[in-house]
Amino acid sequence: MLQSRLAFALRPTFTATTIRSSGFHSKASSNAFFRSGLLASSLKGASKGKVLSASVLQSFTRSISTESSVITRPSQADAWKRFGITAAAVAGTVVVVNAALNRETRDALSSAEKSYLNESFKYTGGGLTITALVARMMFKNGFALRVMSANPWVVLGVSLVGSIGSMMGVYYTAPENTVQKHLFWLGFNACQAATLSPLFFLNPAILSRAALYTAGVLGSLSYVGATASNDTYLYMGGPLLAGVTVVALSALAPLALPLGIRGLAIAESISLYGGLAVFGGFVLYDTQKILAHARLAEQGAIPRDPMRESIALELDFINIL
Repeated sequence: MLQSRLAFALRPTFTATTIRSSGFHSKASSNAFFRSGLLASSLKGASKGKVLSASVLQSFTRSISTESSVITRPSQADAWKRFGITAAAVAGTVVVVNAALNRETRDALSSAEKSYLNESFKYTGGGLTITALVARMMFKNGFALRVMSANPWVVLGVSLVGSIGSMMGVYYTAPENTVQKHLFWLGFNACQAATLSPLFFLNPAILSRAALYTAGVLGSLSYVGATASNDTYLYMGGPLLAGVTVVALSALAPLALPLGIRGLAIAESISLYGGLAVFGGFVLYDTQKILAHARLAEQGAIPRDPMRESIALELDFINIL
């Protein structure tokens, strides 16, 4: 899904200069017959001893004017104003979502639930930081360019094998085996970094803004899930799995099916907006799943494993991004 968005974002665009020059060529080609006739009559007159006039010579001169647009940076007051509007919009969205989804709130979290949730989010933040740093390093070393120029099916296969293999290693390694479990966790983040490294071809301002907005979405939805009554969103597992299947197929459709322009636009819309809705629901689901596992771990039914819980939240953040 990220590769299809990046390919859509990096599609070739036509600037004003390109359009202006193409219009010049079309105009020149449409007036070719007129100019050829004018040239023939001028040459005929010249053969009789007449000299080409200045107006005739000027009609054959070419002049192309290019106008460069001036980019002005907003002032500090405008920047703070935009920041205030964005912060107010995010805060208002959190309040509205909390009021709409959390009509019935739960009691205060127990100490075990708070500790388990905090440790899970610590691993989530650490993993995302490692992923961003490694992806930036790969971009500077030219690895991202090689990924963009490689066969997309090969990139997809290698990334899936590496990501799923390392994720299964994190899931099925006992928490007591700390070194091996952390190695699998680092390998998982490295595989995510290799897949996301081409995103640094985008404007850094756009990329940082998208990361900031995604962090706001993840934090607000996690708060909604943590303060909701018990097991409110755990029933969403089946519908969310069906939704992510549709989103994945819409992202892979342009690689396998000969879609037209309208079909590509529909597939891109499903992948973009459908993925945002589905993985927003996954944030709610995964947050309540962490709390449910915290209660089970407190009872001794399952081992305490916050690193395993952080993998789901990392994937939610990356796919919302």
